[in-house]
Amino acid sequence: MPDWVAILPAVNASLNALATVLLLTGYVLIKRRRPKQHAYAMISAFTTSVVFLICYLVYHAALHHYTGLSGKKFVGTGLIRPIYFTILISHVLLAVPVAFMALVTLLRAWRQDWVAHRRLARITFPIWVYVSVTGVIIYGLLYHWPISAG
Repeated sequence: MPDWVAILPAVNASLNALATVLLLTGYVLIKRRRPKQHAYAMISAFTTSVVFLICYLVYHAALHHYTGLSGKKFVGTGLIRPIYFTILISHVLLAVPVAFMALVTLLRAWRQDWVAHRRLARITFPIWVYVSVTGVIIYGLLYHWPISAG
């Protein structure tokens, strides 16, 4: 497998971490009544998440092309195994709808429909943060912390 493929999981985790920082920054900025800076942070978070999705899809396609595998197997045993799969399943189930929710939330802001934007953002934001944070945790468990816990 080429080095450029092997490095993509770390790139993806970094993009998820960056998205988390941008989301939290955007939250602080709107609470401080700095809507222009909030908008920049949230557009940056969305862009970062889109780049993550592209890199994620490229990684899995390349991994399959070069190795025939669809993904990396989790090798942890013991208590960590059900914890990992609980995090993974919740992450996957929430990642799909939050992508659309984030887009609609941004579109409502673009149209300056602030009531609808705020209503959806209150739901979208915590899910988006959860998906970003758990993406980093999943990477860590898969690539750096394959531990046995009894």
